[in-house]
Amino acid sequence: MTDPLLNDELDSVPDHDRFATVDEIAAALTRLAADHPGVASLRRVGSSALGEPILCLSVGDGPRHALVGAMPHPNEPIGGLTVIHLATRLCESAALREATGHTWHIVGCLDPDGTRLNEGWFAGPFTKAHYGRHFYRPAGDEQVEWTFPFAYKRAYFDRVMPETLALMRLIDDTRPAFMTTLHNSEMGGAFFYLNRPVPELQAVLKSLPGRYGVPLHAGEPEHPSVRSLEESVFLAPRMEDTYDYVEALGEDPAAQLTGGSSDSYAARYGTLCLTAELPYWRDPTADDRSPAGVGYADLIRTHAADLRETFAVLDETLGAVAGDLATRSPFVRASRFFVPFIEGMATTAEHRARAPESDRPATVAERQSCRDTAHSVRLRFGGMLLRALEGELAVGNGTPTIRARTRALSDTYAKWCAEAEAGTPDETIPIRHLVAIQYGGILAGAAHA
Repeated sequence: MTDPLLNDELDSVPDHDRFATVDEIAAALTRLAADHPGVASLRRVGSSALGEPILCLSVGDGPRHALVGAMPHPNEPIGGLTVIHLATRLCESAALREATGHTWHIVGCLDPDGTRLNEGWFAGPFTKAHYGRHFYRPAGDEQVEWTFPFAYKRAYFDRVMPETLALMRLIDDTRPAFMTTLHNSEMGGAFFYLNRPVPELQAVLKSLPGRYGVPLHAGEPEHPSVRSLEESVFLAPRMEDTYDYVEALGEDPAAQLTGGSSDSYAARYGTLCLTAELPYWRDPTADDRSPAGVGYADLIRTHAADLRETFAVLDETLGAVAGDLATRSPFVRASRFFVPFIEGMATTAEHRARAPESDRPATVAERQSCRDTAHSVRLRFGGMLLRALEGELAVGNGTPTIRARTRALSDTYAKWCAEAEAGTPDETIPIRHLVAIQYGGILAGAAHA
């Protein structure tokens, strides 16, 4: 795809003031299939755990296949709007279909059950407090992206979810030359994952955020085992690498890991896989590599202490109500997974603080990303535990312990929200810009597959 055509396509992205719901995405794909017979067709490729149809729109007749899946993590809704725009442009423009040279397979929402539990914040207000109070992220063994079959050393996972099975079958059916599952982060800068180095594509990806004033991420990676290809472009995480890293720290990796990822599964077909991670809130320090005036080891040690403090509050709350819980709601299951997960994050940070390579100055971007992560952990997982307790109250299970712990956690959570709003950037990035960066990444990735 030529640069002028890519620029024209970026300019085609409309304004948005909210994210799309599950029903809106399904309606948009259904309408496109009806309006463009012979160009697009819609089929059901699977079902969610609760019986929701998982729909795939196929567009074009190119010799290669491209697979795009939105919202494998249900708290990451940029992709819903991105797939609607991608599908619309492919249906409307024969020139774009010819330029890409692919048959496109577009899944509107990979986790409809989980996405519905996030829709309370999709229309704003886009504050961190509102986001956290309506946030939902499934337990690790219920996430589409991390429940592919996996066997390595002492780890073994085969509890494949129906949503994951649908994506597995689609990968096997299409053997895509290019695939992307659409993700996003919260704060910091933009960054990308590729499952193999592609220098020409990397250059395009790095240029896209700057077009919209979004900085590239120079802070902490999502996990210390992640390997960098160049600034803000990383090799896609492999569960084997995470296992080896955790094992080298003396921890038990089998107790922390679940399954594999979609790009690991697609590797058998030589698929080029791309992930674009984009924040909601603009952070002007995200790419600031200047010294922060603190040692990196001290920064990580303080970060570990912050995580342990959060873990202590949530673990005490969860432990106090454990015997009274009457449901196994998604929020209860997620809390039981993520509260111990926070302790694991703290332990990993403590090990990193003692490593010889941590004896160096920290950068401003690294300091800010540690602060962002600490606030995010509190608001995400504190918010989910509150939703779990409120769910118990809603079904009439208002034991004295549950009522008392709900009040106490609500008070603490209000303080956490105030600290997050004061301590992290609050300027939201226009949704149109986020969609355009993802859309541009998809077109560039397909062109380089």
